[in-house]
Amino acid sequence: MSNNSQPQDASRLANAPLGRLMLQLAVPTVLAQIVNLLYNMVDRIYVGRIPETGSIALAGLGVSFPIILLISAFAALVGQGGAPQASIAMGQQDYKKANRILGTSTAFLIVLAAVLFAVFWVIRKPVLMMFGASEATLPYADDYLKIYLLGTLSVQVSLGLNQFISCQGFAKTSMITVLIGAVLNIILDPVFIYGFNMGVKGAAWATIISQTVSALWVFLFLCSKKSILRLQLSNLRLDWNMLKPVLALGLSPFIMQATECLVQLTFNTGMQRYGNDYYVGAMTILFSVSQMLFLPMQGLAQGATPIISYNFGAGNPERVKKAFRLMAIASLAFSFCATGIILLFPRPFISMFSNDPEIIRIGSYGIRIYTIGFLFFGIQCACQQTFIALGQAKISMFLALLRKVILLIPLALILPTIGNLGTNGLFIAEPISDILSIITTLTLFLINIKKILAPISKPKSA
Repeated sequence: MSNNSQPQDASRLANAPLGRLMLQLAVPTVLAQIVNLLYNMVDRIYVGRIPETGSIALAGLGVSFPIILLISAFAALVGQGGAPQASIAMGQQDYKKANRILGTSTAFLIVLAAVLFAVFWVIRKPVLMMFGASEATLPYADDYLKIYLLGTLSVQVSLGLNQFISCQGFAKTSMITVLIGAVLNIILDPVFIYGFNMGVKGAAWATIISQTVSALWVFLFLCSKKSILRLQLSNLRLDWNMLKPVLALGLSPFIMQATECLVQLTFNTGMQRYGNDYYVGAMTILFSVSQMLFLPMQGLAQGATPIISYNFGAGNPERVKKAFRLMAIASLAFSFCATGIILLFPRPFISMFSNDPEIIRIGSYGIRIYTIGFLFFGIQCACQQTFIALGQAKISMFLALLRKVILLIPLALILPTIGNLGTNGLFIAEPISDILSIITTLTLFLINIKKILAPISKPKSA
């Protein structure tokens, strides 16, 4: 149910000075993504430095990571599909509908968690072998994954429902969700890995304990009086009328993350075929560095999403356009500067994860090729996130498919076979895919944005 304070609580999305508001929303979101990045990286940093077995254990962790990404993708399907829909409903002052979206999204996340746990528990070893595990790396990958799967419900709740905190404009609270889990994980990792001598298993236990604490925080906040949207037992049911548009819009971020799983499968198996376990370990590091570039950009974009969604629902096209322009400038500035630093000084970024000379050599060489397309990736991120914020499910889904499925995976399969490029072909595939997808996304945005905003622009011009 709505209450009288809800419109006033949400009105700053419509009325607050835009620059200051975006800063208030974006900074905590970016910090949350950076902390989330540490969350994901810290296991690899500690595992890569386990005496004697660190390099092989790191490769094993890299092999299990695509499955972890796939599990997270289902949280994005519901969270990033439901939160903009709830925000648009809030802009239309329909808080009853917004609460129903939250309730049915929560119910679906619980069902998903049970299904994902059961399926991956049964098929985990064959899938790990398919994802590039060798006889040497399989035990480490399986040790990590079977413990991680125990925390599937916590992952779905903490990642999926945290989006519903962000969409209300509570960026700081959303950041605290990630901060709690990340700090706890950073503290527990060395304790379990080295102190209890648990190795890879210790990294997994540290992660799921941390995710569970984050999930409890999210659940308690959404049940509290501080939240505009409330988790209510009466709404906690699968309502297909509410769920259908959530899943349609969520397909884009789901595909972006799920296809990342396919990308890592393709690259891991390719590096194993044309290289060896050291190349798989180096590729694990390159994926981590690309996250260092992508996640803060995504944080900038997600900080602007509640403003765009709310004002689209409220019929304020000028505020939508201004929010997009600010987001695009900030995202492009970040992608250009951050990528430039990595291109100029690659070795320190590789050395963060491993002290093995061969992995450092491979990674320092490959990263300059692999990341060059990220220089201008801020444009892609801003345009694609705006399509999601405006509820454009079909365009968002196409763009998500374009970069990874239509371009990157075929290129990664074909290029290594041309002229004996081998592992170089895998490195080159990424920037070609990035540049082509940036051009396509910007073109589609320029063609479609006026048409999308036309229905809410007409009253203003009447």
